[in-house]
Amino acid sequence: MTKPLFTNDAVVLGILIGILAFVFLTARSAHPFWKKFYKYVPTLLLCYFIPSIFNSLGIISGETSNLYFVASRYLLPTSLVLLTISVDLPEIMKLGPKALIMFFTGTAGIIIGGPIAILIISMFAPDIVGGAGPDAVWRGLTTVAGSWIGGSANQAAMKEIFKVGDGLFSAMIAVDVIVANVWMAFLLYGAGITNRIDAKLQADTSAITELKQKIEVYRAQVMRIPELTDTIKLLSVGFGITALAHIAADIIAPWIAANAPGLEKFSLTSGFFWLIVISTTVAVFLSFTRAKELEGVGASRIGSVFLYVLVATIGMKMNIMAIFENPGLFLVGLIWIAFHALLLILVAKLIKAPLFFMAVGSQANVGGAASAPIVASAFHPSLAPVGVLLAVLGYVVGTYGAWFCGIVMQVVSP
Repeated sequence: MTKPLFTNDAVVLGILIGILAFVFLTARSAHPFWKKFYKYVPTLLLCYFIPSIFNSLGIISGETSNLYFVASRYLLPTSLVLLTISVDLPEIMKLGPKALIMFFTGTAGIIIGGPIAILIISMFAPDIVGGAGPDAVWRGLTTVAGSWIGGSANQAAMKEIFKVGDGLFSAMIAVDVIVANVWMAFLLYGAGITNRIDAKLQADTSAITELKQKIEVYRAQVMRIPELTDTIKLLSVGFGITALAHIAADIIAPWIAANAPGLEKFSLTSGFFWLIVISTTVAVFLSFTRAKELEGVGASRIGSVFLYVLVATIGMKMNIMAIFENPGLFLVGLIWIAFHALLLILVAKLIKAPLFFMAVGSQANVGGAASAPIVASAFHPSLAPVGVLLAVLGYVVGTYGAWFCGIVMQVVSP
């Protein structure tokens, strides 16, 4: 790996914040070029895509930087707390079963799409999906299935279950990251034109619209200019709950690993799983208390700032140039994710589900707890908890779905 131009994380953080500032300032610009540009390109997509360009050009590197770890372990749970603390959970429950239907449709798309991608590629280039023993490509693809249905814990589980070779596993991580991030870029773009897509799907968006309106009305009622004490209190709640979640996760995950190792298949031995679950659960509980009034001093605004920093660090992990190192495997990944997308679109059309359910149902599978709330918040900050709840469900079904997908891929492999 070539050493990046900047390796000091203080410098890298400054570059990422500078990118965010550039995007937001130009998005608010009155210049005709920028007004036309942002009519078609969502700001969130740029906050994600520009860091990936910097990474691909070797200016910064997601592999050598610790910023993603910091953002995902410290800023993400704090962001989820601040975005969830004002949520109206009863109203979210009124969104109905379509979110779950689209989530499981996304899961089915991954389980079926892998074998279909292998069958298609084997028709004209069987060597790409061949191999034997630990280097059999189908074995490696099971780790992608684990990641795309559950997350990194499920991915690691598939590596052990199917005895995937280390070299092949490294290549599959690249396929996982690049293809998943390209798909996420499409979802973020779709969030910017959601009204047009929903119109084509003839979707019923009334429940989502009503929820957003209620959140906006409540925000207007409690909004006031925050004092320093208000901001300190807000941050203490966010980072305080994150600290408690870390303490609990550091106790619960090792205890389960030692006393009930069989629960690893549900990701219950993952500290990150418990970090997300505990911080979100406590925030949901606080949303029924006076802590909800923290929204009036900018809870969701600061939560969104942390989320955008996370977006930039995720983008920094994508190296577009890696596609050219093993294009055949990336072709498998692209066919796979395309089938996943087509199945989601078909079902969304049949049940008249809005793009929000399709995007979050997909990302809860493919991206997990780190990026599902990002896609959800692209539609509205108050919807971020929906992404978290579905992503947690993905952790639970990930190992089973990926294992079944692996067995089928083994059968259809040349």
